[in-house]
Amino acid sequence: MNLVISLSFLFLGALDTVFSTRTLLPDPCDAINQREPRTLRWDQITVLINGYSEYRIPLLQSIAATYSASPLVSSVIVLWGNPSTPTETLSELSRNLSLSSFGAASISLVRQSSSSLNARFLPRLSIGTHAVLICDDDVEMDQKSFEFAFRVWQSNSERLIGTFARSHDIDLLNKEWIYTVHADKYSIVLTKFMILKSSYLFKYSCGGGAAMIEMRKIVDEMHNCEDILMNFVVADEANAGPTMVGAERIRDWGDARNDDNHEGDGDGGRGLRSRISAVGLSSRKMEHRKRRGKCIMEFHRVLGRMPLRYSYGKVVNSVGEQGLCEKEGKLVFCDQF
Repeated sequence: MNLVISLSFLFLGALDTVFSTRTLLPDPCDAINQREPRTLRWDQITVLINGYSEYRIPLLQSIAATYSASPLVSSVIVLWGNPSTPTETLSELSRNLSLSSFGAASISLVRQSSSSLNARFLPRLSIGTHAVLICDDDVEMDQKSFEFAFRVWQSNSERLIGTFARSHDIDLLNKEWIYTVHADKYSIVLTKFMILKSSYLFKYSCGGGAAMIEMRKIVDEMHNCEDILMNFVVADEANAGPTMVGAERIRDWGDARNDDNHEGDGDGGRGLRSRISAVGLSSRKMEHRKRRGKCIMEFHRVLGRMPLRYSYGKVVNSVGEQGLCEKEGKLVFCDQF
């Protein structure tokens, strides 16, 4: 089956198809290349999966197929950000993705023209929905939890919705912003799984004037922190923090702790899993946190204010009895019997 280049690919701005031929494409921020908001759907979502590692291709195919099977998904777009991947590899991947679409949602592949992390937030004519899911190629979530997260977004469309939360904080001793994790609050959700309004893609890529241009340059210099910058953009626009949702089953294959599971691929489970986690940014923990703390400081310096807002609690998809009853000498939730 030959790769079909849809007409919309010609307007994705700074992007290429899987072929090696390069053409000068229109500016994605030009108003003429923007879709009319009234034509966008509220009842479905577009999934943008960021792909980079060839080791992850089998996992990427599985994740894309799972999303395409949901009736709430309008389309799945794989954004390939590794410019050194051979064209033949991506041609085969494109064919396999087309064949693995189990639902009405199509799966397409777009090769980015560079490895810039900013490119995953480019506005695209191929996005026909108000909601967009930004996710990584190493995070698997069950369909029920994904659809619940989308419904949470529908009632909180101005906010970012996510499943992986982090926080900013101030180091009073050194008088600097830091990137951290709190048990009781959060202000950042990660692009491992992030649902947002598609208009925020335009604000990130095209709005904000000189300040946003400088902050996008910081993302390129650090090769990191595009998710933090999107949290800045949305918090500044909505004056509210993100919303964290719970998931019944979600697995982050990029988490190095997967190596503790000794099962599956013939070498104690450490073969494919270790290769997947090794290319994950978070596997370099200490340096990673320092770099992201530096991003927060730089974004704050450029913007001149701190827009990030704390949120508290997590939205869950089941409601159980909160009252305790004594059963057989033990206190348990009353609805357990």
